[in-house]
Amino acid sequence: MIVNITSKQMEITPAIREHVEDRLAKLEKWQTDLINPHIVLSKESKEFVADATINTPNGTLVASAKHDDMYTAINDLISKLERQLNKVQHKSEARRAATSVKDFTPAAEE
Repeated sequence: MIVNITSKQMEITPAIREHVEDRLAKLEKWQTDLINPHIVLSKESKEFVADATINTPNGTLVASAKHDDMYTAINDLISKLERQLNKVQHKSEARRAATSVKDFTPAAEE
Protein backbone atom coordinates (compact mmCIF):
# COMPACT_ATOMS: atom_id res chain seq x y z
CA MET A 1 0.00 0.00 0.00
CA ILE A 2 1.35 3.41 -0.92
CA VAL A 3 0.84 5.96 1.86
CA ASN A 4 1.18 9.69 1.24
CA ILE A 5 2.66 11.28 4.36
CA THR A 6 3.01 15.06 4.46
CA SER A 7 4.45 17.18 7.25
CA LYS A 8 4.00 20.80 8.22
CA GLN A 9 6.56 22.63 10.38
CA MET A 10 8.43 19.43 11.23
CA GLU A 11 10.59 16.67 9.74
CA ILE A 12 9.29 13.15 9.17
CA THR A 13 11.86 10.73 10.49
CA PRO A 14 12.10 7.16 9.16
CA ALA A 15 10.84 5.95 12.57
CA ILE A 16 7.67 8.07 12.31
CA ARG A 17 7.09 6.93 8.71
CA GLU A 18 7.49 3.29 9.74
CA HIS A 19 5.14 3.77 12.71
CA VAL A 20 2.44 5.27 10.47
CA GLU A 21 2.77 2.47 7.91
CA ASP A 22 2.68 -0.23 10.61
CA ARG A 23 -0.42 1.26 12.20
CA LEU A 24 -2.18 1.66 8.83
CA ALA A 25 -1.47 -2.00 8.11
CA LYS A 26 -3.75 -2.71 11.08
CA LEU A 27 -6.67 -1.33 9.03
CA GLU A 28 -6.12 -3.99 6.36
CA LYS A 29 -7.72 -6.62 8.61
CA TRP A 30 -11.10 -5.12 7.63
CA GLN A 31 -10.48 -6.44 4.09
CA THR A 32 -11.41 -3.15 2.46
CA ASP A 33 -9.41 -1.40 -0.22
CA LEU A 34 -7.79 1.71 1.22
CA ILE A 35 -7.57 4.02 -1.79
CA ASN A 36 -4.95 6.76 -1.65
CA PRO A 37 -4.42 7.13 2.12
CA HIS A 38 -3.13 10.62 2.89
CA ILE A 39 -1.71 11.46 6.34
CA VAL A 40 -0.75 15.00 7.37
CA LEU A 41 1.48 15.38 10.42
CA SER A 42 2.01 18.85 11.86
CA LYS A 43 3.05 20.67 14.98
CA GLU A 44 0.95 23.41 16.54
CA SER A 45 2.46 25.40 19.41
CA LYS A 46 2.91 22.57 21.96
CA GLU A 47 0.85 19.79 20.38
CA PHE A 48 1.31 17.40 17.50
CA VAL A 49 -1.60 17.00 15.10
CA ALA A 50 -2.26 13.99 12.88
CA ASP A 51 -4.91 14.26 10.14
CA ALA A 52 -5.97 11.54 7.73
CA THR A 53 -8.13 11.23 4.64
CA ILE A 54 -8.66 7.76 3.20
CA ASN A 55 -11.00 6.84 0.37
CA THR A 56 -12.70 3.43 0.44
CA PRO A 57 -15.27 1.83 -1.87
CA ASN A 58 -17.93 2.58 0.79
CA GLY A 59 -17.03 6.23 1.37
CA THR A 60 -14.34 8.55 2.67
CA LEU A 61 -12.80 8.30 6.13
CA VAL A 62 -11.63 11.57 7.68
CA ALA A 63 -10.11 11.84 11.16
CA SER A 64 -7.90 14.10 13.23
CA ALA A 65 -6.07 13.67 16.54
CA LYS A 66 -4.00 15.95 18.78
CA HIS A 67 -1.57 15.02 21.53
CA ASP A 68 1.66 16.13 23.20
CA ASP A 69 3.41 13.06 21.74
CA MET A 70 3.47 12.40 17.98
CA TYR A 71 3.27 8.61 18.33
CA THR A 72 0.23 8.85 20.62
CA ALA A 73 -1.46 11.24 18.18
CA ILE A 74 -0.88 8.71 15.38
CA ASN A 75 -2.26 5.87 17.53
CA ASP A 76 -5.37 7.92 18.38
CA LEU A 77 -5.82 8.77 14.71
CA ILE A 78 -5.71 5.11 13.65
CA SER A 79 -8.19 4.20 16.42
CA LYS A 80 -10.63 6.80 15.09
CA LEU A 81 -10.20 5.53 11.53
CA GLU A 82 -10.77 1.96 12.71
CA ARG A 83 -14.06 2.93 14.40
CA GLN A 84 -15.22 4.73 11.25
CA LEU A 85 -14.28 1.80 9.04
CA ASN A 86 -16.16 -0.60 11.31
CA LYS A 87 -19.24 1.65 11.23
CA VAL A 88 -19.18 2.01 7.44
CA GLN A 89 -18.76 -1.71 6.83
CA HIS A 90 -21.55 -2.79 9.18
CA LYS A 91 -23.96 -0.07 8.07
CA SER A 92 -25.25 -2.03 5.08
CA GLU A 93 -25.59 -5.17 7.21
CA ALA A 94 -27.67 -3.27 9.76
CA ARG A 95 -29.96 -1.94 7.05
CA ARG A 96 -30.51 -5.42 5.62
CA ALA A 97 -31.19 -6.88 9.05
CA ALA A 98 -33.67 -4.12 9.91
CA THR A 99 -35.75 -4.67 6.77
CA SER A 100 -35.81 -8.45 7.10
CA VAL A 101 -37.03 -8.27 10.70
CA LYS A 102 -39.56 -5.59 9.82
CA ASP A 103 -41.12 -7.62 6.99
CA PHE A 104 -41.35 -10.81 9.03
CA THR A 105 -44.84 -11.63 10.34
CA PRO A 106 -45.31 -14.79 12.37
CA ALA A 107 -47.92 -17.23 11.09
CA ALA A 108 -50.92 -17.72 13.37
CA GLU A 109 -51.17 -21.23 14.75
CA GLU A 110 -54.60 -22.84 14.94
